[in-house]
Amino acid sequence: MLTRRLDEAKEAWKRRDPEAARRAHLPPAGIQAEEKHTTGKGKYLKSIIYGGLDGTITTFAAAAGVAGAALSPGVVLIVGLANLLADGLSMSIGDFLSSKSEAEYEAAEREREAWEVENYPEGEKVELEEIYVARGMPKEDAHAAVEIIARDKKAWVDTMMVEELGIMPTNESPIADAIATFISFALFGFLPIAAYVFALFIPALDAIRFPLACVLTGATLFSLGALKTTITGKNWFKSGLEMLLVGGVAASAAYVVGLLLGGLA
Repeated sequence: MLTRRLDEAKEAWKRRDPEAARRAHLPPAGIQAEEKHTTGKGKYLKSIIYGGLDGTITTFAAAAGVAGAALSPGVVLIVGLANLLADGLSMSIGDFLSSKSEAEYEAAEREREAWEVENYPEGEKVELEEIYVARGMPKEDAHAAVEIIARDKKAWVDTMMVEELGIMPTNESPIADAIATFISFALFGFLPIAAYVFALFIPALDAIRFPLACVLTGATLFSLGALKTTITGKNWFKSGLEMLLVGGVAASAAYVVGLLLGGLA
């Protein structure tokens, strides 16, 4: 276990406070603190953000396109829900296959590196020394560092994976990634057409279906942007605004296309 308390260290860095950074690396008297990583809570954030953003824009594009073409609200529900299911499945399957491919590639490269470490250790040492020297480390120091690393074969292979191949170890599950993508796509993607669903039961909402869909879409995009900051540590408002602007461009394009092509319907 490491003595550094990562949350405090990050906060100290944000404030550029050297004294706070020093305290973050010192455990309470008599207690060895365990470092808390953000890996757990950010494990599936990529899939959640990716799926949520795509789902939101996809379903709002249906609503915007139909509204721009002045078609029946029922078309929004049909097209929106169909896209929600079809695109959600397509995205989750794609996420599964890509994550699975990455995991298989990583496993194959790790197996090769382990074999080389076992059968040609001197060559692997030279490779690692050259990498460190190329980064500006004196040759003697690079040699000493490599000799220390080489004492533990697992650590040696881990180091070669990162330093030589640029492959960071991951324990993500392709199936979990796919599930996270689909759930996020379906959950966030439903919100833009929720106004049309509510209007079926609340007639008073008929006149404001599309404006309400715009508000829900904007709130969803902003929330997805703000959600990223749980890992990135950036300002939540700026991150949310950035996502709102980026997603708003795509959503606006769909409305304009519907408006221009409305006469074909």
